Amino acid sequence: MGSTLLIFPAAAPGLVPTPVLADGILFALQHANWAGHLVLLLLALGSIFSWSVMISKFLQIRTVRRQNAAFLKRFRASRTPMALAMSGETFPGSTYFEVYEAGAREMIFQMTGTTTWDERTMAILARPPRISSVAMSSVRSAMERTVSEQALRLEDRMILLATAVSGAPFLGLLGTVWGVMDTFSDIAQKGNASLATMAPGVSGALITTVTGLLVAIPAMFGYNFLVVTVRRLTVEMDNFAAELASSFDHRHLRSDAQAAAPAAQQHPQHAAPQAHPQAHPQQHPAEHHRHPAAPPARERQG
Repeated sequence: MGSTLLIFPAAAPGLVPTPVLADGILFALQHANWAGHLVLLLLALGSIFSWSVMISKFLQIRTVRRQNAAFLKRFRASRTPMALAMSGETFPGSTYFEVYEAGAREMIFQMTGTTTWDERTMAILARPPRISSVAMSSVRSAMERTVSEQALRLEDRMILLATAVSGAPFLGLLGTVWGVMDTFSDIAQKGNASLATMAPGVSGALITTVTGLLVAIPAMFGYNFLVVTVRRLTVEMDNFAAELASSFDHRHLRSDAQAAAPAAQQHPQHAAPQAHPQAHPQQHPAEHHRHPAAPPARERQG
């Protein structure tokens, strides 16, 4: 009893001494069966993939936010919506810029009939014409498609995190159940059910459950953070696409009256033919000067 009290203060500075924890893990690994080692290998691969996805997505999101802020500042400082397209400035990694580039490319095509940059295109864009509402609908469709494509790009490979969150604990549990099953099978064959006989096998079986939880818990936190962040970035892209479409409308959309004037000049409406008096058959003069009808009999008698 006294010796036990002397041991715990010496081993207490950090709850569980590191050598004891390391020895416990090594002891469990040494006594894990072949199924446990296979499960541990699969969990190790899953952990590597999940951490690589989390790190790459975190770096991607940081780049997207930084480039979006730089692009939005530059875009709102421009005098016209097409100024950035004419300058040729790019913002790699910016989802806003991808949406803007798709809309500007379609806008240039609707204005000039081509997407090739040459002197003629630059001359037209110097005094950009206004386009119809049908052409503006094509511009909006191009931006909406790009928003969907960028959202898919942000969600890319997140299925690996979802798989790690849901699959790693079950895979670890499978290794544990298998290890316990083998342990009880060995005990039944040896006929000795002492704690010293059961402990190594149970320890080797439980290491897979511990490893599965260690893989799933970080993946769960990373997945939840990425889902919320990607959803926010997608909503922000939708808002920017609406803002850009409004800027294009105010600057380049042709009103109904302006759209009707060129159409009237190109296809003048023919004046309605004057109504000609219908030819009536000539009546005999006698028919125009008919005698009045004979008075009633009462008047004749009077």
